[in-house]
Amino acid sequence: MTTQLTLPASPEASLDDWRRMALAFEEAVGTAVIGQERAIRLATLAVFCRGHVLLEGDVGVGKTTLLRAIAQAIGGPYERIEGTIDLMPADVVYAAYLGEDGRPRVDPGPILRHGSDLAVFFFNEINRARPQVHALLLRAMAERSLTAFQREHAFPHLQVFADRNRVEREETFELPAAARDRFFMEIDIAAPADPDQRRRLIFDPVFHDTDRLIEAVPRVITDYRRLDDAARAIQAGVDVSPTMQSYLFALWDVLRDPATAGLSLPDVAMDRLVLGGASPRGVSAMVRAARAQAWIEGRDYVVPGDVAAILAPSMGHRIFLTPVYEARRDRIVPDLLNAVLAHVPVPA
Repeated sequence: MTTQLTLPASPEASLDDWRRMALAFEEAVGTAVIGQERAIRLATLAVFCRGHVLLEGDVGVGKTTLLRAIAQAIGGPYERIEGTIDLMPADVVYAAYLGEDGRPRVDPGPILRHGSDLAVFFFNEINRARPQVHALLLRAMAERSLTAFQREHAFPHLQVFADRNRVEREETFELPAAARDRFFMEIDIAAPADPDQRRRLIFDPVFHDTDRLIEAVPRVITDYRRLDDAARAIQAGVDVSPTMQSYLFALWDVLRDPATAGLSLPDVAMDRLVLGGASPRGVSAMVRAARAQAWIEGRDYVVPGDVAAILAPSMGHRIFLTPVYEARRDRIVPDLLNAVLAHVPVPA
């Protein structure tokens, strides 16, 4: 049973206080989702960095269950929308219907229903939605605001979670580069490899009733409005030494131009591989994630292992390949990131 933790009443909660809550958060989510320890850890880092999360994987591997468990553990106002081919931006902003008197009515839609208190917005199968919807979501993610009903609406506590499957391609729309770049992390989800965990998922009735499973996840974060305070404290309290800064800059240089750095991959023309990516915003996200990784491991300084642990989820989706290689990105990007880590000397 997950222990419910309460932060001190003072706004000056320590990093240790927040770390205990983060570990309890992981434990709570893990009661509903088994065999996904790495994904839960990465999602926890994103929550405590206030970054948006995109999950990708095959159908039926638990992406939606994981995101619902995360939302339950965070608490706070929560909305969910299903990506469909006929979904339009207006469906996200308002709901139009006929009232009991037969007159038309317009109510706030999912993203406006809770006003500025909205904490979690879950977009299921985001790649089924049209580009117009992606554009609306992009502003909400980037600026935590949008314009509707002739006024500006702010969502200071908003965190967007989305998932997509990579199996079906019909009636789907690839996320544009700008939208993908707004996700702090893209986390791959695969079926558990452990035979015992697979057996539990298939034969244990507990995992067959998803709604009941999610309801049993305790709310761990006692005040979601204080997560911004946690994120600022983590970034201010974890040091990146000059040596580590040089290491991160070296990784960035190779990611920007792997051909000039002398990297090679089988059956890849390196000078025609990378179309764009590894922007300053992306590297900033990598640094934020590395600091959070060090913090959750109980350190106040970043080491090379922290960078290696978060490089792929924080940077992989920000590397945009030329069209000839894009269809093979699921294999090429992981190989490229591993080659970059192997190429850049690790500081002693």
